[in-house]
Amino acid sequence: MNFVLITGGSRGIGAATALACARRGFGVVLTYHQNPAAAQVVLDRITAEGGTALALPLDVGHAGGFTAFRETLARALAGADGQLTGLVNNAGHGLYETIDRVSEDQFDRMVDVHLKGPFFLTQALLPLLQPGASIVNLTSATTRVATAGVAPYAACKGALEVLTRYMAKEFGERRLRVNAVSPGAIRTELGGGLPLEFEILLASQTALGRVGEPDDVARVITSLLTDETGWVNAQSIEVGGGYVI
Repeated sequence: MNFVLITGGSRGIGAATALACARRGFGVVLTYHQNPAAAQVVLDRITAEGGTALALPLDVGHAGGFTAFRETLARALAGADGQLTGLVNNAGHGLYETIDRVSEDQFDRMVDVHLKGPFFLTQALLPLLQPGASIVNLTSATTRVATAGVAPYAACKGALEVLTRYMAKEFGERRLRVNAVSPGAIRTELGGGLPLEFEILLASQTALGRVGEPDDVARVITSLLTDETGWVNAQSIEVGGGYVI
């Protein structure tokens, strides 16, 4: 069975992607950091619909644990008679603070989770990724539209967007595709969710007149993991309903 690994798959876009992938016939391995109960909810939903899913703990901000995680993942895949054909680097957290008030520790954590994590996790998992596999990195529309208070987050996502193209260039000989998906304003728990007044503002700045839902993004991510998009590579695809155009 072909499996997709989704980091941060216990909530928000990650959870929606796990469900969407399972409905397309993929086996799913989702990772969680501090909330195994939330991961179990996603597993239960997938299995209730007849899908196959596993959950593994992972701190994407701690690259020193990636080799051990690869070994755990390899055993889990072998036990499920599966192979890894997709990787979704989704895990992350928000930081809403102006540049003059951001601490070095906050900045370092942003880099560890949103840039260093995807870089070295992908590196660690290369031996498991099958030829023809697809990697999707989650970036952000904040790399295009400057929003006060999210500079460290946006800077890391911008770097990940550049890294996506370099991964596609270097992994081509392995027959791996690498693309980025850049969500616009989406209703998730990231950073504590969207206050109503902020959601109204964001909807007014979006051509389709609403903020997005996790499923809106999950459908695009899932399509990039299938053969239907087999000639799409090294792209950054914004999924935002026409946010600030």
